[in-house]
Amino acid sequence: MKVTQSRKLVVTALISGLLSLGMGTAHAAESTLILSGGNGVYNLGPIAINGTASSAGVVKYMLDGKVIAGCEAVATTAATPFTAKCAWVPAAAGPAVLTGEFTPTDSALTKATSNTLKVTIGVPVQGVVSPIHIYVDTILATGSTGTLAPRFNGCAIMNEFLLGQTIVFRVYANNADQGGAVMDSSNTSKAYVEVAGIKDPIALAYGNHSGVAFWTGVLKTGAAPLYSTLGVINYKVTLVAKDSDTMKVLSTKLAANKNADGTRVVDASGKAVYDRVTYYRTVQVSPALKGATGTWSSNFTANSQLSLFAAPTAK
Repeated sequence: MKVTQSRKLVVTALISGLLSLGMGTAHAAESTLILSGGNGVYNLGPIAINGTASSAGVVKYMLDGKVIAGCEAVATTAATPFTAKCAWVPAAAGPAVLTGEFTPTDSALTKATSNTLKVTIGVPVQGVVSPIHIYVDTILATGSTGTLAPRFNGCAIMNEFLLGQTIVFRVYANNADQGGAVMDSSNTSKAYVEVAGIKDPIALAYGNHSGVAFWTGVLKTGAAPLYSTLGVINYKVTLVAKDSDTMKVLSTKLAANKNADGTRVVDASGKAVYDRVTYYRTVQVSPALKGATGTWSSNFTANSQLSLFAAPTAK
């Protein structure tokens, strides 16, 4: 009897020891949630945020720590992969931080917090026509030699320049107030480029360049007093149209539908078929139409911005 009682005490002690080490306690399985997607263009419909969980359940999506409306409890699919999609409509462009919280259907499983998903909602690089649409590029001026000489030719469109090179801004624009007419010296009152770090704007001149006409402005780089700040060159192009007592108004009209040979298209009853098309008509305005102002600044990422670098040194 004493031996049996002693064995019972030993077994009891072993069980107590195992429980104290946690070997006899059941732990809830850990859940996971991985976010992906979230990239898109502002004001171009919903953007999908994808959540992949380790089991079935619901996902709460958050933007900068606040719950996204309509995505408070998005159910996952019933079978693997357990995915849940949030249709997110951003309120603004720019950087955003997305996170999610997963609650499994099985209460024996733990809840989970997702990875942090950092995205940048894009905007159209061309901006808004206002009503002037502007195109800008930069090229290397001719005349550079040695390490500053162009690699292939002097008129290549580029955004990387070396200290000592001359940058040429090439600009052309169209004015919707005048039916998309080219903006030239006859209908433009001001045209200039403002460069950060330079006191006075760079005037743009309109002229003929080997048979094609556009606006140009020159930025010389090098030792002071020339422009010498290395890194991204921040600049803004501005064109101002002249006041005008006429303007082009977009209208529509009916035009006969014609075959390739010029004959009119007719329907089954023999009647001519017409298409509605757009055209601009000129109208007189009084007082005169105030000349519109158009501006352009690059929305590209830093790697695509106009930049200035130190010239390589001879070894």
